[in-house]
Amino acid sequence: MYHPDLIRHPENCPALVLNADYTPLSYYPLSLWPWQTAIKAVFLERVDIVSSYEREVHSPSLQMKIPSVIALKQYVKPSEHPAFTRFNLFLRDRFACQYCGSTSDLTFDHVVPRRAGGRTTWENVATACSPCNLKKGGRTPKEAHMQLHVQPIRPTSWQLQEHGRGFPPGYLHESWHDWLYWDVELLA
Repeated sequence: MYHPDLIRHPENCPALVLNADYTPLSYYPLSLWPWQTAIKAVFLERVDIVSSYEREVHSPSLQMKIPSVIALKQYVKPSEHPAFTRFNLFLRDRFACQYCGSTSDLTFDHVVPRRAGGRTTWENVATACSPCNLKKGGRTPKEAHMQLHVQPIRPTSWQLQEHGRGFPPGYLHESWHDWLYWDVELLA
């Protein structure tokens, strides 16, 4: 019987990317590179191979196991504050409406409406489901008799990474387990 990694198509062999301190560059989304990018980085001497799949790739003059975990040789310092994006906003708010807790049909809401001078900033935008957003309309939460579970803040990159640890991906290769620490129980 073949090892599962030998049957695996190379496209399904991403490399987990660790920083030079051997922590993942990102938990959510998980820092993964396609196998081609990982091999190119190996040849450019930008990464060290920590672990490999059993699957090999070949060229006319070389054969090499596909890296499953790589570590950058140069430390990449994460920015202190992440960019204000829809995804990062949802991650800050743990993908839940800040009014009712729903996790479906999410959008974002200006706490102080734009018509009242509210700006699109970390401190004035919260994740909301569409029904709560429609109910609140162009009013403040107090005017709409609605209460935010958590006041919006400008998160640090570290805070977003901590929130991301609560959302493990559906698939984790066994060679990644020693490098990833999740806030939820993982099934083997």
